[in-house]
Amino acid sequence: MFVSYKWLQDYVDLSGVTAAELADKITKSGIEVEGIEVLNEGIKGVVIGHVLERDKHPNADKLNKCLVDIGAEAPVQIICGAPNVDKGQKVAVATVGAVLPGNFKIKKAKLRGEESNGMICSLQELGFESKLVAKEFSEGIFVFPNDVQVGEDALAELQRDDQVLELGLTPNRSDCLSMLGVAYETAAILGREVKLPSIEYAPATAKASDLINVKVELKEDAPLYVAKVIKNVKVAPSPLWLQGRLMAAGIRPHNNVVDITNYVLLEYGQPLHAFDYDRLGSKEILVRRAQHGEVIETLDDVKRELTADHLVITNGKEPVALAGVMGGANSEVQSDTTTILLEAAYFSPLIIRKASKDHGLRSEASARFEKGVDPNRVRAAAERAAQLIALYAGGEVLEGTSEADTLTAEPAVVSITLEKVNRVLGTKLTIEEAAAIFNKLQFQSVIDNQTITVTVPTRRQDITIEEDLVEEIARLYGYDNLPTTLPIGSFTPGALTEYQQKRRVVRRFLEGAGLYQAVTYALTNEKKASQYALEKREPIRLDMPMSEDRSILRLSIVPQLLEVLKYNVARQNDSVAVYETGVVFLSDNSSKLPEEREQLAGAITGLWHSHVWQGEKKPVDFFVIKGILEGLFAKLGLENKVEYRRGNVEGMHPGRTAEVFLSGESIGFVGQIHPQAEKELDLKGAYVFELSLKKMLEADVEPLKYEAIPRFPSVTRDIALVVDKEKEAGELQKIIIEAGGSLLKEVIVFDLYEGERMEPGKKSIAFSLKYFDPERTLTDEDITKAHDKVLEAVKDQAGAVLRG
Repeated sequence: MFVSYKWLQDYVDLSGVTAAELADKITKSGIEVEGIEVLNEGIKGVVIGHVLERDKHPNADKLNKCLVDIGAEAPVQIICGAPNVDKGQKVAVATVGAVLPGNFKIKKAKLRGEESNGMICSLQELGFESKLVAKEFSEGIFVFPNDVQVGEDALAELQRDDQVLELGLTPNRSDCLSMLGVAYETAAILGREVKLPSIEYAPATAKASDLINVKVELKEDAPLYVAKVIKNVKVAPSPLWLQGRLMAAGIRPHNNVVDITNYVLLEYGQPLHAFDYDRLGSKEILVRRAQHGEVIETLDDVKRELTADHLVITNGKEPVALAGVMGGANSEVQSDTTTILLEAAYFSPLIIRKASKDHGLRSEASARFEKGVDPNRVRAAAERAAQLIALYAGGEVLEGTSEADTLTAEPAVVSITLEKVNRVLGTKLTIEEAAAIFNKLQFQSVIDNQTITVTVPTRRQDITIEEDLVEEIARLYGYDNLPTTLPIGSFTPGALTEYQQKRRVVRRFLEGAGLYQAVTYALTNEKKASQYALEKREPIRLDMPMSEDRSILRLSIVPQLLEVLKYNVARQNDSVAVYETGVVFLSDNSSKLPEEREQLAGAITGLWHSHVWQGEKKPVDFFVIKGILEGLFAKLGLENKVEYRRGNVEGMHPGRTAEVFLSGESIGFVGQIHPQAEKELDLKGAYVFELSLKKMLEADVEPLKYEAIPRFPSVTRDIALVVDKEKEAGELQKIIIEAGGSLLKEVIVFDLYEGERMEPGKKSIAFSLKYFDPERTLTDEDITKAHDKVLEAVKDQAGAVLRG
């Protein structure tokens, strides 16, 4: 809800309270003010000008040379390119030295050889959103009515010398979807009175009931329907003050009749609708359920097929409005309208919500009907609109109304004891202080000993039980004023579990390694549901998905992270590294809830290092992402329990994918996605991993042991082994480690050769072996003995021979 500070002053005295102070007080009372917009912020030097002369620019077909009176000593010449500028108009002029939105400063200039001393402005150039500008001024400059004064502040005439508070309302506070509702709230906070609009007009002698008859088929759909008839209406633009207030509230002006119904909607919170009486084609209004397959063309020029779940307003035969949502094009108020039928009604919130949802029409009216309007304001809102139409559209309001009324709207009566109030809030309020708070809210209250009985106005439909009254007292008393107390008893301080601590270690390590944490949807589509899954299960489909793209619970996190890469790369962010710890959902084909398993996944593409000055660039490859995992496993104390084996994972590159094993059990994979998948996602070199986080964090870890820095030298031996091409380096490394015994401390692969000098089907893999003993200096005999065992083992178990 957008609340104009100037408009609010019509109902509550705000003297001595700035908009910022008011916003702070409203927020502290329980309704969050999400922001304050100063409508004329950063704009100055814009005045009303009078176009005295307009001639074609001598050197440009699309420019006009205008002589404009801006209230100065002499008129000024302004070059204007707007197609609708003309002699005799009153326009907004940004004078020389003026500042427009975006810190755009107006200076003297020459356009095609002609001097220009200012700028004739459109509303968009003055900071108005395009969607709020009336259609006639959506292209070109804005033209004021002739009764404005030349030289006056143009922004003040447009109601832009104002501040707008944006209220973030919770669904229960529908009473504040109106200026009067906000006024009641503000008056209670400030301890001031509410000034309600005075409704006075002279009705005609003819009666509305002579021209229209109202019938409602199902009383529960529309317990109250009121129709007023107004004749001799002159449809024209609204007064500037009214247009300005509507635009400040986010509503586009149309004409005086429609604008007045929107104005009253904002003022009273009661939606209204104006029909062209002559276009109705009958003297009957019948409110009924739509027939299945019935069609109505709404004001947005869309033909909508209806069902029996929708409520329509008809002329007895065909629909003329989708009740509470939008009017029909066949009864729209147009420039030649002279007689209008004004509708004010109370509709069932459920049926309005159904129609709004089915047709994707979320209007200001439907939003209020869905949450529930004040039933005791329906007639008052109709009378207020009739008064304004008579005043600003020259209308002649017929006496009385034609209505169907079965509505019973009784105020809620709730009692509460002072003991409960003070016990819940921890306060020491007296019964008089509690009653004073209800009086501020303009609730009637009766004190009986230590019990207060409150009669709640129908505008506050959110108050029905004792706890609601406690909340009202708390927020008006001031949450900051509530006393603080410490709990009594002994309590165990909170702490992270070992699992949670390790999960934090994982996140911090990956972020330290340069990966950003991502949080992606747990819902996906049928195509992606089973991609890259560590365990294949039947995907779980939602009963009522928001869309087909979000209809199935994921079995893997990798597809969502690949979408993150795709989104960033498409926006020229070519180097991206992300990870996520999240759950996947596994079904056991029973009616029980799915099993949720926490997994760790990552995705990287682009450059891993880029040192432009040194001319170094390191693209991501398999060994970069594998190195990240090796560092993570070392951080968790699992480096000696993890093994990598050639993997065959669907959707992954067949030669650049490894399966990861922890203590002999597969926990996931790491590698490059398949080139075909990269092509579909428009990626180049995308590497991913996905691991069972649960298995990683719950694995047994040996206690941390410290070793003294060796005092004795180590000895390194390099060997190059010729083996079959199919033989894996990891297998050889495992054999070497087992054969090397206690003296062998480190084995590293440092070279691979498959060149011309190698016989067909063979390759050479070079290892660096480090031997040392922390207690003594090794002799040649010690090293030779251990090294010979290694060579024998690789020969016997892998058929490897030393490269000559």
